[in-house]
Amino acid sequence: MSALAQQEFWSHSGFKLAGRDADGRLLLSDDLLRAWWHRPEVAPIAESCARELALHAALLEAPRRTVSEAEIAALQDTDAQDNYRVLLAWRDRLLAAPTLEAAYLELFRAGSVTAPPVFIDQLTQMIVQGMLAGSEEPLQVRAAELFFRKQKVAIEDGAVMLADAATVELHATGGNYGDIGRLLIEANTKPRRVELDVIDQENANSYWARNERHDTVISFAYGRAALTAFCRVIEKWIDHFYGVAVVVRPLRSIEAKHWAWHIGLDAEATGILNDLYAGVELDEERNRRILSLFQLDFVDTAVARADVAGRPVYLACAMNADEILRIKPQNLLLNLPLASIS
Repeated sequence: MSALAQQEFWSHSGFKLAGRDADGRLLLSDDLLRAWWHRPEVAPIAESCARELALHAALLEAPRRTVSEAEIAALQDTDAQDNYRVLLAWRDRLLAAPTLEAAYLELFRAGSVTAPPVFIDQLTQMIVQGMLAGSEEPLQVRAAELFFRKQKVAIEDGAVMLADAATVELHATGGNYGDIGRLLIEANTKPRRVELDVIDQENANSYWARNERHDTVISFAYGRAALTAFCRVIEKWIDHFYGVAVVVRPLRSIEAKHWAWHIGLDAEATGILNDLYAGVELDEERNRRILSLFQLDFVDTAVARADVAGRPVYLACAMNADEILRIKPQNLLLNLPLASIS
């Protein structure tokens, strides 16, 4: 195995605490549960009552133990009661599924999603990390961050630049940080001094040393390496969950006037594609929000629904009014036109 193949990334995601089954899917472990019981929402503080301390210690000792409503109601702090209920509901949802991937799918198939976004994002990150473990492609790993971290968008002369939204917001107190600073300022962001570097094919390996700093910027324009890397991540995501091979490629535009199927990769893109499919003409502002278009083709057309078999599926990403891109990777799984799930 090459040195690059041994690169580790996202060491604090919780991935290393999970087990793996024979198919490479993640299994809930006691150590992973203990990590959640150490979260600040439920970790004891100086004011914690004796019953709260006892409950927390019991859950660290036996993370899967049943907790009654009476035990929670006995806690003096009502905020602590609420936090325990939330974490226990999350734990029980994961325990009910054979794998973390199955739990992820059930979260969205159930209809109403009640789990806190921070937990869903962490679960997504762990699944993506397992899917990309041993990767020799740093741009794919950086592009995969879009599956669980919002991106701030800056556009200039057709260049679509994506920076981690939380990092930009954290440092949005004035100053500048290099060439990308000007683009972000023009995107109505006022950054403080912090190093944000654009990474592309030539310097992509610099990502490994800073993979958890979320301070790299990628070009998401047509023809750029990061956009191609994002296509590979989509392919791997679908194959990981369904064992279905697809080929995804960027498009400059959708030429078909009557297409068979489309999937918006975020809420904004879903609305835009729905309108385009219905023949609604986009105004200039909504058209500007479209960041990228893709074509997805099934390697084996027999796995697709009969009305889609042999025809392309169109995908799109779009930023919202605040120039934020928030990918919803579950859309690829729930809306994929497979014969087996239709």
